[in-house]
Amino acid sequence: MSHFATTRPKPDQVLVDIADYVCTASIDSALAIETARHCLLDTLGCGLEALEYPACTKLLGPLVPGTIVPRGARVPGTRYELDPVQAAFNIGAMIRWLDFNDTWLAAEWGHPSDNLGAILAVADWLARNAPAAGKKAPLMRDVLIAMIKAHEIQGVLALENSFNRVGLDHVVLVKVASTAVVARMLGLDREQVINALSLAWVDGQSLRTYRHAPNAGSRKSWAAGDATSRAVRLALIAQTGEMGYPSALSAKTWGFYDVSFKGQPFKISRPYGSYVMENVLFKISFPAEFHAQTAVEAAITLHAQLQATGRDADDIERVSIRTHEACIRIIDKQGPLANPADRDHCIQYMVAVPLLFARLTAADYEDGIAGDPRIDALRARIHCIEDPAFTRDYLDPQKRSIANALTVTFKDGSKLPEIVVEYPIGHRRRRADGIPLLLAKFRTNLARRYPVAQQQTILAASLDGDRLASMPVSDYVDLYAGDV
Repeated sequence: MSHFATTRPKPDQVLVDIADYVCTASIDSALAIETARHCLLDTLGCGLEALEYPACTKLLGPLVPGTIVPRGARVPGTRYELDPVQAAFNIGAMIRWLDFNDTWLAAEWGHPSDNLGAILAVADWLARNAPAAGKKAPLMRDVLIAMIKAHEIQGVLALENSFNRVGLDHVVLVKVASTAVVARMLGLDREQVINALSLAWVDGQSLRTYRHAPNAGSRKSWAAGDATSRAVRLALIAQTGEMGYPSALSAKTWGFYDVSFKGQPFKISRPYGSYVMENVLFKISFPAEFHAQTAVEAAITLHAQLQATGRDADDIERVSIRTHEACIRIIDKQGPLANPADRDHCIQYMVAVPLLFARLTAADYEDGIAGDPRIDALRARIHCIEDPAFTRDYLDPQKRSIANALTVTFKDGSKLPEIVVEYPIGHRRRRADGIPLLLAKFRTNLARRYPVAQQQTILAASLDGDRLASMPVSDYVDLYAGDV
């Protein structure tokens, strides 16, 4: 007969390190704070654009129709006032819906700004209730610092730990990062933060089923909202004094490592600081899965060359994409594509559209555009080949390139010169070129929802870093009032 030890262990070091970071670390990096401000604007803009899509808006609002929570958290661009758990779902779903917010690529990939769903909902809720509780309202600087810390937790855990290789979706890291920072925002002490984190790891984790053929579907657009809302719920449970589970990761047989990670402990290769926010990848030009961003940019260049030579897609025999292993594993697809969520995770589709039309927008994934027979006809002639050098540079922490190289071969055997793009416009190495375009994207998204006067008010508050940082969260969120 086997016996399990009943002595309660010390908390797993991974839990302790994250709790110590959110409870005690100061963020002094001006670059991280400025990048967080740009990230905030871009992320909110992505959410505003998503409000144009009924498939997204049908999921928003209270769980019980008509419910209004007094002094509840507001959902930008809408009239909703919700409890912080449901507000986190709403904001998180909006942010991620169009696959247009920031990205982090490593052994695991993900979108660290997904955490804003939890951060903004809780900060706004706390700000609106602070006067009645005799407390100081959170400022937008607190939101920016929480964003930096959430980015760091998610990104550092992703550096050398691949959750997708064991079938788990990357939103597990959104849930963990959001739980940590939200727990601290709620005033939990170090032990309570550890308890909350243990609850997040013990929680059931999402499978990647909804991201891959033949099951790709729209849950991938609200999975992050689900993760952020769960994070807020778990942090609130821990706030009550509910116990935690100190060896949630390492417990033999029953812990996360043995159950879900093939018995392997996490590898943590660097201390928590502000590295991830400083190096995060912005999606600026195209609402496309990030491993395809450089391929889309190359395809638009090739479209111009096709026009210059008097040729079109009918003349193309084959398009070869020299790429990296992660791209092939995630978005290399042949055969029928069932819905927009399927299409925006297919590199062949994301290359075919700009080759044909010199553009790739969120609307190009919808059925009306996808029904053009030229797209599937060209898509069938687009093929991926792994370049081991591209894969090495993708994983190199000094480079973190996301390279793609496209070659068009014509039916007469001639070719266009290969177009190679190593770093997308949103990469840190191209930041000087990217930020003006990111701000233009923000202005475009404001114009989708608001009259000119309201746009100008939001811009005046958002583009001045010092002014934004000093604003109470609720005052800033109120600027985004809408009518959805």
